[in-house]
Amino acid sequence: MKEVRDAIAGSAIIEDYPAGKYGPSYLLLGYTRSARVLHVHCSHPSRPIIKIITLYEPDPARWVNFETRRDRHDRG
Repeated sequence: MKEVRDAIAGSAIIEDYPAGKYGPSYLLLGYTRSARVLHVHCSHPSRPIIKIITLYEPDPARWVNFETRRDRHDRG
């Protein structure tokens, strides 16, 4: 849980889903103190309680610098 807090505390919004399946939400890119890369898909902070929808370590084959999705043709 500490790693998740660290990653969220220093995170950047990399994708915005204003009409997402679970309501308005964001995809955050964050790093733990040990430099572990995490993506956190969470509800929009305008909601009363921020909920984590998905948390994962991004696959480098699918992301450019973990911030931009690679084109399907670039995945090798």
